[in-house]
Order: sequence, then C-alpha cells, then structure tokens
Amino acid sequence: MADPSIVKEWLDKADEDFRFAEANLWEGSEFFSQICFHFQQAAEKYLKAYIIGKGLAFDKVHDLVRLLKTCSAHESAFAGLKEDCILLNAAYIETRYPVHWPTSYTKETAEQAHAAALNIAKTVRDHLEN
Repeated sequence: MADPSIVKEWLDKADEDFRFAEANLWEGSEFFSQICFHFQQAAEKYLKAYIIGKGLAFDKVHDLVRLLKTCSAHESAFAGLKEDCILLNAAYIETRYPVHWPTSYTKETAEQAHAAALNIAKTVRDHLEN
C-alpha cells in the first residue's frame, strides 16, 4: 500500500476537478465541453488514486479504459465502469483540440459525464477502504 498522504493528494486533485465541473453544470454554464473535460480529468485522477493506493503498476496514460483494466484486474467491481470510461474518454481530446469528426456537447452530455465520474469516484473510494 502506498503512502496514504500521496493517495489523498490524488483524491483531492480529483475532487477539485469534479467540484469545478459540477459547480459549472449546476450554475447553468453552457461550456459543456469544458465541463465534460473536467469530469474526465476527475475520473482519471480517481482511477490513478486507486492504482497508486494499491501499489499496482501502470503505464502513464490518459486512457480511462486502459486505467480501468488495471483496476479491474485487481478488483472485479471496476469492470462495471467500462461504459462510464468510454463516455468520458471522448472528452479528453475532443474538448481540447480541433477534431475532424462531429462532436456535440450538450447539457445532457455534461449530465451523463457527471453521473459517470460520480460512479467512478464512488467505486474508487469504496474499494480504497478495503
């Protein structure tokens, strides 16, 4: 098990991204792609907090599905988060760079990203305690 203070740092950073995105969503901001990006960032940091907390080896990537595979190999409960990770993965590139495929970030998309990040956060916290 890693130093608990390092895991806490990762969780705190994840919580910052999550709360920032959530506050913007609840305040009625229409920057939906940026909100989704911050939910993706929160999810990435939550998964990395788990991986680091359990002392698992992983590649330093931003791909949530790859990070999830590392978590799932250690704890089967993570397997149920695959769709959440797929949804949030799109927000890593599409929200930050020009892309040559259609994208649409709406309030509904942001709400789905919120739910996905919340599921990931809850699963990480529940299984870090075990």
